[in-house]
Amino acid sequence: MTAPLPDDVARRLPYAMVRLRARLRTESAPADRRWTWSQIATLGRIAAEGPATTSALAAAEHVRPQSMAETVAVLLREGLVTRSPDPTDGRKALVSITASGRELLAGIPAVRGAWLAAAIERNLSPAEHRTLAEAVAIMERLADS
Repeated sequence: MTAPLPDDVARRLPYAMVRLRARLRTESAPADRRWTWSQIATLGRIAAEGPATTSALAAAEHVRPQSMAETVAVLLREGLVTRSPDPTDGRKALVSITASGRELLAGIPAVRGAWLAAAIERNLSPAEHRTLAEAVAIMERLADS
């Protein structure tokens, strides 16, 4: 079998990712029904990496600062994050996750992970499990490049 052309992979991959993301969201409802993917991703990044400025979050999530400001505003309003002065630069503010934010995040991966693990087990061969694990590492590397 010949290797797929990069143009073909580049065309198909985003569509597959969008479809999988939509399926994960459907499978985890109602746990995250009222939250957008961007809000959950931002909350997850803050939980994993610690307090950050809105501009740092925008850069990390590859979105405009204005878009991230809107995302953070919703998270603030819902009590999922707090904002406090940056101790190293008083002109900046750090966004931190709250206990409520951690509680929300704790429920989503469990539901999504359970569905995805069952789907992988049910639909993929052991060789495909290994291929998928390699693909995850490759996608993470692409996202960080």
